Amino acid sequence: MKFSNGCWMDKEGHVIKSPAEIYDWKQEQGQLTMFAPFQKIQHIGQTLDGGVLTIELSSPLENVIRVKAYHHIGSVTEEPSFSLADQLPNVSIEEKKEEISFSSGRLHAHVRRDPWKIDFKFNQKLLTSSESRSLSYIHNDKGDPYMREQLSLDIGELIYGLGERFTPFVKNGQVVDIWNEDGGTGSEQTYKNIPFYVSNKGYGVFVNHPENVSFEIASEKVSKSQFSVEGGCLDYYIIAGEGLKEVLHHYTELTGKPPLVPSWSFGLWLSTSFLTNYDEKTVHSFVDEMIERDIPLDVFHFDCLWMKELEWCNFEWDERVFPDPVNMLKRLKEKGLKICVWINPYIAQKSPLFKEAASLGYLLKRADGRVWQWDKWQAGMGLVDFTNPAATKWYTDYLDTLIDMGVDSFKTDFGERIPVDVVYADGSCPKKMHNYYTQLYNESVFKLLENRLGTSQAVVFARSATVGGQTMPVHWGGDSFSNYPSMAETLRGGLSLSLAGFAYWSHDIGGFETGSTPDLYKRWTQFGLLSSHSRYHGSGDYKVPWLYDEEAVEVTRQFTKLKCRLMPYLYSKAVEATKTGVPMLRPMVLEFPEDETCHYLDRQYALGSELLVAPIFSDQGNVRYYLPKGEWTNLITNAKVSGERWVTETHDYTSLPLMVRENSILVFGQTDSTASYDFTQNVALHLFSLKEGEEAKTMLVRESGEEAGVVTATKMGSKITVETSGLTTAYSIVLRNVHSISTHSSGEQEQTVDGILLTIEKGVNEVVIEL
Repeated sequence: MKFSNGCWMDKEGHVIKSPAEIYDWKQEQGQLTMFAPFQKIQHIGQTLDGGVLTIELSSPLENVIRVKAYHHIGSVTEEPSFSLADQLPNVSIEEKKEEISFSSGRLHAHVRRDPWKIDFKFNQKLLTSSESRSLSYIHNDKGDPYMREQLSLDIGELIYGLGERFTPFVKNGQVVDIWNEDGGTGSEQTYKNIPFYVSNKGYGVFVNHPENVSFEIASEKVSKSQFSVEGGCLDYYIIAGEGLKEVLHHYTELTGKPPLVPSWSFGLWLSTSFLTNYDEKTVHSFVDEMIERDIPLDVFHFDCLWMKELEWCNFEWDERVFPDPVNMLKRLKEKGLKICVWINPYIAQKSPLFKEAASLGYLLKRADGRVWQWDKWQAGMGLVDFTNPAATKWYTDYLDTLIDMGVDSFKTDFGERIPVDVVYADGSCPKKMHNYYTQLYNESVFKLLENRLGTSQAVVFARSATVGGQTMPVHWGGDSFSNYPSMAETLRGGLSLSLAGFAYWSHDIGGFETGSTPDLYKRWTQFGLLSSHSRYHGSGDYKVPWLYDEEAVEVTRQFTKLKCRLMPYLYSKAVEATKTGVPMLRPMVLEFPEDETCHYLDRQYALGSELLVAPIFSDQGNVRYYLPKGEWTNLITNAKVSGERWVTETHDYTSLPLMVRENSILVFGQTDSTASYDFTQNVALHLFSLKEGEEAKTMLVRESGEEAGVVTATKMGSKITVETSGLTTAYSIVLRNVHSISTHSSGEQEQTVDGILLTIEKGVNEVVIEL
């Protein structure tokens, strides 16, 4: 929201009041509380009128400083609020002649007393400042109150994040409202709004408000990052670290680390699509065709029409097309599949459950006590009130029955466009609940799956999210169009979301809306199977590959099998994400912050720390991508390319720029038929461009997520030494583009397309290779 009229004037009809000085302060229990009047106090009489801001500095985690400012504390509405950690770190508060300093770890807030200003410094380096007239209390002619902050932006400073945003990746110059809507992937609206951004200077800002937060990123004031909220209180956190990865670690320590999801969820998901006609025969024909064509499939998803139309949700299988769902699911599971079904948090008027829910008070109500209803999605639908524990149990009891039938996961669709003219059972503020509703919705489903199937087996496929949503994965990118611009905007959304600590992310391969061409289908297949999670899904058309052409079948088979073999590497990055909060799909600026070119890139990404992916957004197969410094190897073609430059290439459908970073070890599994297997058996260790005297290292993990061991490789002159631990069977070492070697270990040596393959016997934990 804008409050200015150019540089010098305020917006007409608005009064802006800012702290003039720190008049008094106190320290208690690790908190600095300052009282800042709106005018400088020259004599005691000026304390009688004019008002003050109360400003509190505290720290929930080391290297994180919380700033809470309020005008009238009695008007502050707390519920609902995000679930945040508080580790009570040691802080120091020091008063000097002209300033008060508040420190947590290496992060310091230097508060100038007169005139008011805060400088935030990390390791004595200035990150950002709240300058005079930046922090403000504002009211308009109607008396509506607002709070605003403007944090300084440095020359060349770029801002990213704010949730899953499909607008340009760099947020400078944008106006962003944190307000969940189901606007597709082609507008400024988005399903996952997160009031947290990061800067390429190496810090983050989290605004602790579930309701709408209005951001003006270098737009109203081009040298400021501004954010404002309705009401008389503003609460935000400055989060610092040694680089953006550490910032994400601290942010997810504060808001929640992503859990490890089951290995089978990384395999290919096949959906019935949205409004297609299908029955049990259709489902089995698709599954059997995938098996016959040797395309690995781990999950089958039933979208909306597993239930009767006009009755979403009734949680009952439509007996007209699924007369025996229990045995149908049993037969599918005998083919090695996990089962997912579509749900949402709404109950249509025609559903047999509507009267029951309404009579029990389980649906959101209007102020006069009537059930809130509308016809936008389903005729006369109401919304389940998840602030009512009885309503939540009632809702999840129906899902519990489906789990008994054999359902393994739920696609938790919708949860956006939640009305504000409603009353919640627990008295929560409707404006704050608009975004927060999705948290309660997804949490109820995710916890049910954890309780029934175990923490290591719980996974949803969610569309909406708010702060903390990363603790209930997986999320997908919403309704995209079937064209290349939409494929690119989908990626931008995933890159932005990843910078809020969302470790996993997916999207509708081929685009959601009807109309995918064979060409687009194949290119999106490459992209989709090089994402953390991969699902074919559409609106009015099936997304099985043989309906496009036989080449689409081959491409699907190739990249699905490739992903299955990459699972030891991918799963190790998932385990890493649970510990660090660093996502699997990473913007280039996150992985290569020292390379300024990477600060702007949004058509390529790092998949973990060793792989770089540049999807092809052209029906001619043309791609232009950037490689940071070093020697890179295309994982598919084995071509070597030197970095720190732009590269232009043309690829057929069997390849794309899937580049491996120098001095990397990739662990390949021997299984290419499923994503779920033992990641320590019969593996192949691929060594890429080892650097002289530098150790390459990778972690081995078990399917349980436990660390099994490590592999290290060192090149010294003409010798390469590989040391392993945690491998339970014989393994192979593949040296890319090495043409002649001798080995001092046991095992066979054989020529391969990629270079040299050494087959190493079980029990050998050190191999010395002489070039």
